[in-house]
Amino acid sequence: MDINESKIKKVIDTVSRIESEVAKHMIGQKPLIRQVLISILAGGNVLLEGVPGLGKTRLVKTFGNVMDLKFSRIQFTPDLMPADVTGTNIITQNEKGKGEFTFQKGPVFTNILLADEINRATPKTQSALLEAMQEKTVTVGNSTYELPKPFFVLATQNPLEMEGTYPLPEAQLDRFLFKLTVPFPSLEELVDIVSMTTGKEDEDLDTVTNGEEILEIRSITRQVPVAKPVLEFASKLILATHPESEYAPEVTKKYIRFGSSPRGAQAIISTAKIRAFLEGRYNVAFDDIKYVAYPALRHRFFLNFDGMSEGITTDDLIGEIIKEIERQ
Repeated sequence: MDINESKIKKVIDTVSRIESEVAKHMIGQKPLIRQVLISILAGGNVLLEGVPGLGKTRLVKTFGNVMDLKFSRIQFTPDLMPADVTGTNIITQNEKGKGEFTFQKGPVFTNILLADEINRATPKTQSALLEAMQEKTVTVGNSTYELPKPFFVLATQNPLEMEGTYPLPEAQLDRFLFKLTVPFPSLEELVDIVSMTTGKEDEDLDTVTNGEEILEIRSITRQVPVAKPVLEFASKLILATHPESEYAPEVTKKYIRFGSSPRGAQAIISTAKIRAFLEGRYNVAFDDIKYVAYPALRHRFFLNFDGMSEGITTDDLIGEIIKEIERQ
C-alpha cells in the first residue's frame, strides 16, 4: 500500500475527531484517551486500573459509540463461568423435530468487550479470555469460531479492594498491550465532572469512524519504518528488565525478579509506530519509544521482595532503565 501525505493527514484528522468526540463525555483524561486510542489502532487489549468512579466504564462505552463498534459488557464476579463469556452448545430442535447441538454465542462475540473488574473472576474464567485476546478466536468443544474484526478487550480492575479478587495470571497480563493507570481528577476537573453528570443530559456523540476504517488505519500505520538504532533501543529496554542480562543496570539487579517477555518489544514497536504517525511523522523516533515504554512495560516485569518492601514502582524502574540505556 502506497502511503502519501494525504493519507497521513486523513488518519491524523480522523484520530483528532475521535479524541474530540470522546472528550465530550470525558472531562480531562486527554493522555488516557490518546493512549487507549493508540492501543485500539494497534489492535491490542487494554487494562485500565483505577479506583471506582473515575469513568473507566464510561470511557469504553464512549469509544464504542464514536467508532460505531458493537459493544458488550461482562461484569466479572467469582461465580462467573467460562461459558458465560464464550458461549456454549445448547440443544435445539431442527426442522424435523430432532434435537441437535447449536452453539449459542456469548458476549465475547463483539468488537469491544468491556471486562469490568476482571480480577474478580476465578482463574478458570479469566483463562477463557486468553484465546480471544491473543488469537481472536473461541474454541468450544471441537469447533473454533472467529471473533468479529476488529476485536479488543478493554478490562478494568480496582487496585484498592483486594478481598474477593484473584490476581491476573502473568500469561494474561502479557496479553494486554497497555496497562493504563486512570488518574484522579484535579479540583477543576472534579467540579466539571459533577456539573456534567448531575446537570443536563449528556451531549450527543457523532460517529466518526467504523471498524473497516480502523482496520485500514492499522494497516497503514504498520508500514511506518523503524531505523535499526531505534529498534535496538527498544530491544535493549526489554533485555534491561532481566537481572541476568548484560544490559541490566544496577536497579534491575537490585529490584526486579522477572523481566519482560518478547511481547513487550512487540508492544513498544507497534504502538510507537502509531504514536509517530499521530505526531505527523512517518518514522519512529526515540521519543516515541520512551512515550509508549511505560504503558507497554509496567505490567510485564515483576519486582522482588526488596522492590516491593521499599515501595518501588515499575514506572520508577522504567524511567531509570531508560536513562541507563541512553548512557550506554
